[in-house]
Amino acid sequence: MLDLYNCILYPSYMEKEIVDFLIIGSGIAGLRAAIELAPHGNILVVTKDRPAESSTGYAQGGIAVALSDEDEVGIHFEDTLKAGDGLCREDAVKILVEEGPKRILQLISWGAEFDREGTKLDFTMEAAHSRKRILHAHGDSTGKELERVLLNKVRTFQSVKKYPFALAKDLIIKGGECHGAYILKGRELIALFAKATILATGGAGQIFSRTTNPVVATGDGMAIAYRAGAVLEDMEFIQFHPTALFAPSAPQFLLSEAMRGEGAVLRNINKELFMKNYHSDAELGPRDVVSRAIISEMVRTKSNYVYLDLTHLDGEFIKNRFPRIYSTCLQYDVNIIKDLIPVSPAAHYIMGGVKTDTDGVTNIKGLYAAGEVACTGVHGANRLASNSLLEGLVFGARAGRAALNSPISNKRLELSSMELTTHSLSHNTHSLPIPVCEEIRHALRKLMWERVGIIRCEVSLSEAREKLERWSFILDKNFVARRELELKNILTVGKLITEAAGLRKGSVGAHYRSDFTQRGEGWERHITFKKEDK
Repeated sequence: MLDLYNCILYPSYMEKEIVDFLIIGSGIAGLRAAIELAPHGNILVVTKDRPAESSTGYAQGGIAVALSDEDEVGIHFEDTLKAGDGLCREDAVKILVEEGPKRILQLISWGAEFDREGTKLDFTMEAAHSRKRILHAHGDSTGKELERVLLNKVRTFQSVKKYPFALAKDLIIKGGECHGAYILKGRELIALFAKATILATGGAGQIFSRTTNPVVATGDGMAIAYRAGAVLEDMEFIQFHPTALFAPSAPQFLLSEAMRGEGAVLRNINKELFMKNYHSDAELGPRDVVSRAIISEMVRTKSNYVYLDLTHLDGEFIKNRFPRIYSTCLQYDVNIIKDLIPVSPAAHYIMGGVKTDTDGVTNIKGLYAAGEVACTGVHGANRLASNSLLEGLVFGARAGRAALNSPISNKRLELSSMELTTHSLSHNTHSLPIPVCEEIRHALRKLMWERVGIIRCEVSLSEAREKLERWSFILDKNFVARRELELKNILTVGKLITEAAGLRKGSVGAHYRSDFTQRGEGWERHITFKKEDK
């Protein structure tokens, strides 16, 4: 019987297209890079889903920036370093906090509507911030507002073209240079050539069975960059958000940290407050501490969740402050102003990724990266809450500017397009039966959550390595279907995370080892990976 899911027929030649700049990903970093590049050539933005589907749109809490009367750039700098637990690169942090205000004011000039108190911008508090510096929009829909503004701005440029529902299969590498990417668009494989390629593919939360990330976050950018010879760094540092909705048939919907900033408290299954037993700042302790505390209480009380409690707060204020969360939870029979909300942690953000400098430049000529897919070192071992959207804005713009100076010329592009398309990717393709593909994907994500999750040790990591190795045959296959390619990417990134977690024999930031609870010898180092040339 013909398997239509895996049957992709190619012509005897591969379609090719040449653009000046190729951007893979349409979240905040990719859109901001496109805006920066738009006056300087023709740009193609490739995205796996519709252009508005990215982690950006799911960001609720807000965007951190030192713009209030009580705040200073220097204080934001210190808070970021403290959260990063000694592994931030100070030059990257300095750029983030100094350029952030300008980028936010620019967004406002483009029409961003942040919440205000009277005529002044309204700032709120989140964990590990020493000042109220979190800007928010429409209560808890900050990401959607930023996405709206950036997409509208991009539409004003005729030079920007979009390819929705397209997956980057692999980068086009020749002579140690990136010349673009092979893009799977529907059933068609296209060779897209560009003098600069920017990865802005977001994170890898779907590697774990519990995650707040959208379904598109399968680590694609990191995986294709690694296969191409890019350096990946800090892969062991995964941030788990403490409070994701835990309810039958409900998605792992994020319950913003801003809820705790406004006074929400955590209770165990016995309805007892417990955070003071784990950190002096209680509910406003660092995310990794709060996540581990919740796990400890779940184990101690033999429960699958704890409660987030807002019932002591003013109901009308909560409905107005968190309208999206309020309405979403009601869909799952949870009234957040009257009921205790069942929550448990979920994978949320990866601090590591494709190693870049502060301009998004990677070790491969012509390849740049920005946003969550990249690792500038700005987050260190643990991201300060609400710094991620700011990172996308600041470093997306910087990567766009840097791409203007790409060493790849149009003349060389024309030559490479003739040479590379003679190498047919239509031969020796592979497929997995759909049930096998889905079974492995499910087992892999469950394994990563249970053995390489919030609390790790040599026993759990060894078990993970052994099981991941059984699936290594997948890595050598030339797949041509989206689910199989995603599985290959999930496995690639999952193995790197597991390997890095095993190499770091100490606990730093979001990386916690129950068998090495102290920092350990040589904790200041950054663990890097680069695929060896065959």
